Amino acid sequence: MSDLAQFDTWLTTDNFAALVIREYLEPVEGPDGVLFPATYAAAEDKKVFPGGYNIDPPEGDKNVCLVDSVGSQANRIEPMFAKPDYAHLVPQIAVKAGEKSVSILEAGHRAGDALVRCTPLQKQLQDAFKAVLKGDAEPLARVAPTSLVFGVWDSRDTQAKLPRLVASTIRAFDVKRLKRSAQFNPATDYIGSKLLEETADKKLKDAYAERGFVHVPATGSHGGVIATGEIRRDATLSLAALRLLAGGDAKKTLELRRYILGLSLVSFLSNSSTYLRQGCNLVPSEKPRVFNLVHSDGKRDSQKLTLADALKYATAVAKAFDVKKGEEVVFDPKLAQADIKGEGSAQTTRTTRARRGAAATDATDAAGGTT
Repeated sequence: MSDLAQFDTWLTTDNFAALVIREYLEPVEGPDGVLFPATYAAAEDKKVFPGGYNIDPPEGDKNVCLVDSVGSQANRIEPMFAKPDYAHLVPQIAVKAGEKSVSILEAGHRAGDALVRCTPLQKQLQDAFKAVLKGDAEPLARVAPTSLVFGVWDSRDTQAKLPRLVASTIRAFDVKRLKRSAQFNPATDYIGSKLLEETADKKLKDAYAERGFVHVPATGSHGGVIATGEIRRDATLSLAALRLLAGGDAKKTLELRRYILGLSLVSFLSNSSTYLRQGCNLVPSEKPRVFNLVHSDGKRDSQKLTLADALKYATAVAKAFDVKKGEEVVFDPKLAQADIKGEGSAQTTRTTRARRGAAATDATDAAGGTT
């Protein structure tokens, strides 16, 4: 069997559901160290979520705390394809926006991001998303293949949507919340020394505090958590979802799936950053990770595939797929203005889809149905 065909059974039969990794982590300070999960803004109805750490249920010792979300993990992994060891695997598309050049690998909405939509790539990407709607993902793989790996939704235009093939999330179990307090003391007593006037005006008092001229206490803020249970990274590479990707014919479909599998394997097995944020530096614990191939009937086979193995395969299939080097394009403010105003080619697609939706609604209402 050739290197290109070594995983073809995963791509051509329905016998395999996914590859899964369960990795056990701990703070660099040790298993009982304090870690700082991500914080989130409050919901519009603060009774639903008051903001802060995402812990379910919000009360009690038995809970699950979201440390790093699936979206955050994807944004940490995806830029690896701009590094020298991996850059040959994908087209290196960059957007010159003012004085800054931004890789598409760093755009939050990937191929559906406003950054790339308002460039000369607009038509090519729109055509690629239209092809996705017709069941052909190859054109999108030619320009923005990581959009197929980590998922994309062209929500501002064609509404084409592709699911994540690689998903990774870090959670902590049975956490205890901590609070922290701090006190800022200015370098000198500005008011007592008559360097600044004493005031009863709240606006001026707030300005003194904001600029560091008076004592400022900070009490009861988020102080991290201690996980009395496990800290765990669960990662999945969905082979079942990957098999939904198709090209123009059987040959192109297999080449496409091989290429996207190569990128997915490299992403899945990559050593993502241990430093998530201030106060949250996690490393593997002594408990060994679990890496399995999950069959469609639930059977699990232990796997020993390494990142080096994945990179070798990805390199071979990328060469066979004839990956282009990429280009730098310039962000066009005129296209952005047209996009904002609802003009241009993107708006044409949106308007057409809106009319279809309205027509479908009218037809349902005429038949006595509901929407």
